[in-house]
Amino acid sequence: MSVSSTISKDLTVQFLRTHDLPGRARVLAQHIAESMQDGAVALYMVEAPLSSWKVVAVAGEIHLPTGQLPLETGRLSNLARTPEGLVLSDGELCREDYAHLKLGREPRCWAALPILSDRQLVGAVEMVSFDGAIKPTNLVLLRGLLEDVGPALAHPLRYEQERANYLTAISRLHELYDSQKIFNSTMEMELLFDLVPSKFREILQVRAVNLWLVKDEKQLLLVSRAGDDRSLPMSTPQQAREGLVSQVSDSGEPGIINDPEDPYLKQRNAALADGKISCLMASPLVAHGDQIGVVEAVDKLDGSAFNEDDLLLLTSLSETAAQALNNASLLHAERKVQILNTLVKVSTELASTLNLDRLLQSLVHLPGAVIPYERASVAIEQRGQLQLKAVSGMTQIRSEDVGVKQLTGMLEWASTARDMILVTQHGEVINDSRADTRLRFKRYFEETSMRGFCALPLADGEGRLGVLCFESSDPDFISPSHLEMVRVLGAQATVALRNASLYHEVPFIGVLEPLLQKKQKFLALEKRRRAIWSVAGAAAVIFLAGFPMPMRVEGDATLVAAHTAQVQPMIEGTIRAVHVREGQHVRAGDVLADLEDWDSRAALAAAQAKSAIAESEADRALSVNDSSAAGMQRAQVDFWNAEIERDRQRLQKTQLRAPFDGWVTTPHIEDLAGRHLAPGDNFAEVVDDSMVKVDIGLDDPDVLLVQPGSLALVKLDSLPTRTFRGEVAIVSPKSDIDGDRRSFFARVALPNPDGIMRPGMQGRAKISVGWHPVGYILFRRLILWVYSKLWSWISL
Repeated sequence: MSVSSTISKDLTVQFLRTHDLPGRARVLAQHIAESMQDGAVALYMVEAPLSSWKVVAVAGEIHLPTGQLPLETGRLSNLARTPEGLVLSDGELCREDYAHLKLGREPRCWAALPILSDRQLVGAVEMVSFDGAIKPTNLVLLRGLLEDVGPALAHPLRYEQERANYLTAISRLHELYDSQKIFNSTMEMELLFDLVPSKFREILQVRAVNLWLVKDEKQLLLVSRAGDDRSLPMSTPQQAREGLVSQVSDSGEPGIINDPEDPYLKQRNAALADGKISCLMASPLVAHGDQIGVVEAVDKLDGSAFNEDDLLLLTSLSETAAQALNNASLLHAERKVQILNTLVKVSTELASTLNLDRLLQSLVHLPGAVIPYERASVAIEQRGQLQLKAVSGMTQIRSEDVGVKQLTGMLEWASTARDMILVTQHGEVINDSRADTRLRFKRYFEETSMRGFCALPLADGEGRLGVLCFESSDPDFISPSHLEMVRVLGAQATVALRNASLYHEVPFIGVLEPLLQKKQKFLALEKRRRAIWSVAGAAAVIFLAGFPMPMRVEGDATLVAAHTAQVQPMIEGTIRAVHVREGQHVRAGDVLADLEDWDSRAALAAAQAKSAIAESEADRALSVNDSSAAGMQRAQVDFWNAEIERDRQRLQKTQLRAPFDGWVTTPHIEDLAGRHLAPGDNFAEVVDDSMVKVDIGLDDPDVLLVQPGSLALVKLDSLPTRTFRGEVAIVSPKSDIDGDRRSFFARVALPNPDGIMRPGMQGRAKISVGWHPVGYILFRRLILWVYSKLWSWISL
C-alpha cells in the first residue's frame, strides 16, 4: 500500500500539472514502467464507439508501428469483450499474443489491465517484463491505481471528443456558409445545374449526387449529376411512387436507404455488373413553400452507411440550393417574358412599315434589348447579289472598309446554308465538325476579335432574301432561349422583307395613276373653265415662286448646363463637415465643406514656433557680434517662413469652395461627411446658373439651312408666357439616332440672370433662316421626298 500511495501522490502532482490526455498518459506509462524492474508499457484509449485502440503513450523498450489498432488485436481483444485483466507467464506466452509490438528482446511475461471510468472501458495498459514474471502484488497495486486514474484519463478523452464534435459542427457551418455564397454567386440556371451537385458531392464526401427537378405533378426529371452513378442515365424521368426520390417529393420529408437489398436499390442495380449502389439518401428542394425538385446522394466514400447527421447536413444544404435554384428560375422566367415582349415589339415594328431602311435598322437594333450581341448585321439579295445593308452602330456602310469586306464575305458564305449557323471559339477550340469551317472562322475570329457568330439565312418559297447575323467577343453570348427568338425573328423578317420588296417593285404605278386620272378630268372640262383654271394655276405658281416670306425651322428644345464644375480636393483628407445641401444656391468662393485639418494646423503651429526660435537665436547672435551664427539663424528663419506659407496654403486647401455662382446638384451631399477623399476625387457638382445652353433638335432636311449666328426663339413648357432669344453658336457636325430617325442639334446660349431656367427643361424653338419664296417654304420637304424617290427608282 505504501508503494501505491507514493505512486498516487506523484501522479496526483504531475496530473495536476498536465491537462491534456497525451501528457497524462505519458506520465502514467512512465510511472508504471519505473515500478517494474525491467519492462516496457503501452497505454491505449478506446476510440468511440468501441471501434479501435488508440496508442497514446509508450515507455521502455517498446515500439508500435501504427497509432491505431483494431479491437481484435491479439489478446487485447479479450479486454474489448470482457474488461478483466489478463496475465501470461513465460510458459503460456506465444509470439501471436504480442505480434503487434516491436520488441528488441523476448519478453518473459505479458499483462494487460483495463482502464475503467464509471464501469465503462475507456482504455488499457499493456505491459511486458524481460527479467521475469510480474509480481501479483504489483498487479493488485496497479489495478487500484488504474481505478483511481481512470476518470482522470476519461475526462480529457471526453473533452477531446466533444472538441472534435464542435470542430466538426463549426466545419459544417463554414461549409454551409461557403455553399450559400457559391450558390448565390450566380443566377444562371445552367451554371447552377453543374454547381449544385458538385458542391454537394464535395461537402458530403459521396460517390455521386443527382439533381432532380419537378417536370409536372406526376414526374421528376434527372437534369444534372456529379460523380459516378451508372444506375440511371441523364434525363431519366421518375414517376410518382416509383422509389425514394418520388417518395421524398410526395411527402416533402428527407429519407435514407442503407439496405442494399431494398427493392428500389435492387431495381437500380439490376443492370450493373460493378459500381452498384449500397446506400442512398435524398432531400426535397423547397423554396417559399413550393417544391422545386429533389437532391439525391449515393454511397459515402468511406464505405459507411448514411446516418442522421449526414441527412441533416443534406437537408441544410438543400435549403440554400433550393433558394438559389428558385431565384434562377424566376430570372429565367423573367428573361422569357422579356424575350416575348421584345418579339412583340419587333413584330409590331416590322408589320407597321414597308420602308426597307427602317425595317433593316429595326432588325439590327431592337433585338439588342435581349440578346447581348456586340454587332448585328443584315444583308439582302438585290439583282442576284448579296449586299450588306445594315450594321448596328454604323450610320453609313462603306464597302471599301476592311471590316465591312470581311463581314460581307462571311455573310455570303452563311447565306448558302440551309439552316442556322452557330460557331463559337473557347480558347483555341472552335466548335464545328468541318475542318474547312474551323479554318475559315479561325482566321475570321483572329482578324475581328469576335468569338461567337450566329447567322440565320432568310428565305421563303420564292427564293433567298438575305441573311441575319449576330456576333460577340463572348462565345456564350447566345443561349438556347435566344436561339429560339432568333428563329422566330428570322421568320418575321422574311415576311416583312418580301412585302417591302414587292412594294418597291411597283412604285411608278402608284404615282402615275392618280395623275392620269386628274388629267382626264381636266381635259373633260369646257374650254372657258379650263382657261380660268389655267390662269389661276399660273398665278399661284408665280405667287409661290416669287413672293418672299421669312422662313423658320422648328425643333424640340432641351436646356443643358452651360458650365458644370466638379469640386475636387487638392489634398488627401477626410470630410469633417458639409455646409451645403442638394439644390442649394452658392456664390463663388463659398465654403462647401471642410476637410480634417488637425495635421495642417499642427504643422503650421510647429513651423511658426520654429521660426520664432530661429528669429530669437539670430537676435541673440547679433547681440554678441556673432555674425556667422546670426547668418545661419537668419537662413533658418527664411526657411521656416517659407514652411509657414506652405502650411497656410495647405490649410486653405482643406476648405472646398464653389468655383462660381451656381446650384449644387450632388444628391445627398450632406451624407458625405466622414468620407475619405484622395486628390482628384469628386466631392460635389456645381452647375453655373448665369448662362444656359439650349440644344435644338433639327431634322436632316433643315440642318443645312441653319448657320451660326441665326436668331433663335425658345419657348419652354414650364414658362409658357415667356420667349427667350439667342443666337445659334454651334450646329452639330454629325447626327444622333433618335428612334427611327436621325437628328442634328443646334446649340444656342441664353443668359439666365434671374436663374429661372434649369438644366433639363424642355420646350420648342424656332430658328430664323432668312427670306425664301412661299413655294419653297411650303413644298420644300415634299419636293425633296419626291426627288429622293425618283432618284431611287431611276437614278437621276
